[in-house]
Amino acid sequence: MAEPSLLDRHRAVLPTWLALYYDEPLEIVHGHGRRVTDSTGRTYLDFFAGILTNAIGYDVAEISDAVRKQLDSGILHTSTLYLIRSQVELAERIAALSGIPDAKVFFTNSGTEANETALMLATQYRRSNQVLALRNSYHGRAFATVGVTGNRGWSASALSPVKVSYVHGGYRYRSPFAGLSDEDYIRACTDDLRDVLATGTSGDVACMIVEPIQGVGGFSLPPDGLFASFAEVLAEHGILFVSDEVQTGWGRTGEHFWGIGAHGVTPDMMTFAKGLGNGLAIGGVVARGEVMDSLGANSISTFGGNPVSTVGARAVLDYLVDHDLQANAATLGARLLAGLRESAGRHPVVGDVRGKGLMVGVELVEPGTTTPAPAAAVTVLEEARRLGLLVGKGGLHNNVIRLAPPMTLTAEELDEALGILDAAIAAADGSGR
Repeated sequence: MAEPSLLDRHRAVLPTWLALYYDEPLEIVHGHGRRVTDSTGRTYLDFFAGILTNAIGYDVAEISDAVRKQLDSGILHTSTLYLIRSQVELAERIAALSGIPDAKVFFTNSGTEANETALMLATQYRRSNQVLALRNSYHGRAFATVGVTGNRGWSASALSPVKVSYVHGGYRYRSPFAGLSDEDYIRACTDDLRDVLATGTSGDVACMIVEPIQGVGGFSLPPDGLFASFAEVLAEHGILFVSDEVQTGWGRTGEHFWGIGAHGVTPDMMTFAKGLGNGLAIGGVVARGEVMDSLGANSISTFGGNPVSTVGARAVLDYLVDHDLQANAATLGARLLAGLRESAGRHPVVGDVRGKGLMVGVELVEPGTTTPAPAAAVTVLEEARRLGLLVGKGGLHNNVIRLAPPMTLTAEELDEALGILDAAIAAADGSGR
């Protein structure tokens, strides 16, 4: 009898709701630079980076050497009950980079856990369980973060420890305000926020949590300045402002080190994860000191901020800054957007191309309409793989191709990807081979 395949074994012991890409899921076994190799020996250019996590790419000596040195010490773990030098040093660096006054940092293992922590801090500080969130948002898979996720496809339960009110703003393409100018769009969304506060809450709201660019929601984004307008309203009520930078942090958007920078506002808290570890499990919250210190009970994080992850993250942060990867994201991101918009002009299956830096979404529609075309997104995903490129997929209607390569991407690799994407999109709208 033949041995069961890895896919069969996966299905036998892992949950049915654990999504896998592709009709024939792949196993990645090797990586170098911006390319990965699967178990059959096929190599691909990676334009999704482990869901924006491998921000530097693969097999980076500076990061591997730092982690290896820590492993050689024999100390993989001590816990937050003891002083951890690399944790303190990393926290000092992030606090300074945050721009938040009197900032303090708490480390977790993931973005989900970081957002859970931010919600716990906000509700404790404000003594309220009311939270504002954006429609089409995604903040994680735990109890409170599912509660503030405004996307039915990722919200498994209506049960929640927080009472959530959703506002317009993050997803402009299908918004009832989509046809407005930037200025009028911001005004309409801000008016909606005021109305929700007046009608859907009892006033003493703990916080608003936003993604500067909605990740799972299809890399959708509002016009610059929306969140500054929101922040003025929140300040009138003493409501905390939380920026979820799990996907937009570390310079990926090109213009600013944090995604919220595009809006000219400093939040009370920011959450982070993914790219900071370049594959190592790390996340966290950076917040105003009085907010961070408001927790009225003892707490620890057994694995959060452990020596291996924080040593690796320090090396990642050094690499990001020393190689000015934010500038590279800005330059190549502009070329990526321009190339995709030029392709969209030839392929009516593309309804929208949007994003900033190396964080770009391509929304696919039935040609001549705005009707979502999830089947076209599947075609692009599969065809791009066939041609040697890995991309992501998401959006409220699962019809958006998500592009977020490692920030070390080269111009030659970008041109290669644009050629493949144009061919894959052509196949999706029937104008290809």
